[in-house]
Amino acid sequence: MARSRAGAGSSSSASRASRTPLNASDLVAVEPRGRRHCAECRTGPLALLVMADGAPRCLDCADLGHLVYLPRGNTALTRRAREGSSLSVVVVRRNSKRRRYERQGVLVEEAALALAERRCLADAEARARRRERDAVRRAEQDVRFTAAFAEEVRRLFPGCPQDRARAVAEHASVRGSGRVGRSAAGRALDRGAVTAALRAAVRHVDTEYDSLLMSGVPWAEARRRVSPAVEALLSAWRGRADNSPHP
Repeated sequence: MARSRAGAGSSSSASRASRTPLNASDLVAVEPRGRRHCAECRTGPLALLVMADGAPRCLDCADLGHLVYLPRGNTALTRRAREGSSLSVVVVRRNSKRRRYERQGVLVEEAALALAERRCLADAEARARRRERDAVRRAEQDVRFTAAFAEEVRRLFPGCPQDRARAVAEHASVRGSGRVGRSAAGRALDRGAVTAALRAAVRHVDTEYDSLLMSGVPWAEARRRVSPAVEALLSAWRGRADNSPHP
């Protein structure tokens, strides 16, 4: 009986692999749905069988007992294992509802599978190192972008305190947040996007907007009520320079 080596992979890739059609040259072993015995040595019930001369054979009697079983699921591992194995067998099982045989895995030589696993592991380690480098690069980009956003706030609103400008930039530019700083306009430091980020910050920090919302006032009405105060502060910041850290 072939030994089993578990393969890892997504269920979606496994599903696609199960539907891949067999080639005419593929050797095939079957996972029987019923209790089947080898026609030659009479062992059974068989977990896998090969049909030979119209009768089921166990893997040992079919001279395939030295192979190891790799379940479907990891496409790269399966491909490499089959490429490195001088003998490979596709394992299928009958899907009675769909009236077809579906791939379940492959039988390959153990040495070929071990080599394929080492190569896939090396690839995974290389991808992990690349992800780490990319994470550092993105972090550096985010620091530069946040600084540029804060500078643009200060350029448009010279009276805005430095710490407020920095806080607005940090909040608006969080990667993956969907906030205005991550929009196309925000990344381009568009005046409207920068102003919108500052206006939102003022609305929440410097007015009773949040309290109005918590008391049940609809957001549109709450915005209308606090709008004069918001615009007054923006106007003040727009018209004068202030290098102090606090308003």
